[in-house]
Amino acid sequence: MNITTMEFGKTQAGQTVHSFTIYQADGSFCTLLSYGATRQRLLMPDRNGRFQDIALGYDNMSGYEGPGNSYYGATIGRCGNRIAGAAFELGGRNYQLAANNGRNHLHGGLRGFDKVVWHGEPVQMPEGPAVNFYYHSEDGEEGYPGALDVQVNYILTADHSLIIRYTAEADAETLINLTNHSYFNLAGQGSGSILRHQLQIAADEYTPIDSELIPTGEIAPVAGTALDFRDMKPIGRDIDNSEQAIINGCGYDHNFVLRRKAGLRPCATVYEPKFGRVLEVFTTMPGVQFYSGNFMKPDNGKEGVRYDRRDGFCLETQFFPDTIHHANFPSAVFAAGEPFHHETIYHFKTR
Repeated sequence: MNITTMEFGKTQAGQTVHSFTIYQADGSFCTLLSYGATRQRLLMPDRNGRFQDIALGYDNMSGYEGPGNSYYGATIGRCGNRIAGAAFELGGRNYQLAANNGRNHLHGGLRGFDKVVWHGEPVQMPEGPAVNFYYHSEDGEEGYPGALDVQVNYILTADHSLIIRYTAEADAETLINLTNHSYFNLAGQGSGSILRHQLQIAADEYTPIDSELIPTGEIAPVAGTALDFRDMKPIGRDIDNSEQAIINGCGYDHNFVLRRKAGLRPCATVYEPKFGRVLEVFTTMPGVQFYSGNFMKPDNGKEGVRYDRRDGFCLETQFFPDTIHHANFPSAVFAAGEPFHHETIYHFKTR
């Protein structure tokens, strides 16, 4: 097991944050932070064997706690994506959440799982060296019912896969929709726009949104729309299309309905033609949010580089947004003692 643990810094509240770097023999490595169970760095080779960091993030805690942090690399919970009206009913009771995205709730609230310090522990898994992160969310935290125990396991394999496994269990009925908010740029972080990246998504349908990015409840075909990624195409080709779906998302910020309904299955493939890196995503979740960085603002990233709008993309595997309000969507409600399991694999190769 080749993992280095170091002190990364302290939060504004004085909590110590550690970094865990997982190394592979060929030079690929991944750095994880106990703050937000966050993936900070990910170095992968290009077609010529040159390693670059392809993950967006910060070099210090002031960046991660600063106002410009757009959830870079963080674990999102208790419930990722949006909940309309920042409220829901469960078991005959109404629960009020923080309205931190207009009148709606986003990514777990004002202090979601991305803004807490987790306990990290290096471990050896059958697939390779790994880090387990643990967090206990108290009953009522950010308005959610039930105390929740969460574990996120990151594994870096010799064949360039980053495996993320989530498990969680609550002592009362609650919502659970954990995901990872990694921003990727396969040409290297700080290299500019991702609009020339080519994307394919294993989805024939998506969930349309209104002007607040809340699903309407409809499940619609991608055929004939700017959201048709059934065949690989450049991200930038239709990103400023005049269709209402694109206008509402300010580009791409949409949930896609994956084809197969159970098990680990293909989700998306991304190809960057200049350096030849390919990202293949597999997941056990029913949906994936493709976000093209439309709301990114100019910011200082790692190693002194600048980030700007659409300099990174996200593929957030998930239950559908606002699923609690749509009976036709897969449910994110878990009973007391009912385990939540989710696995997503980010596999890298070149061509």
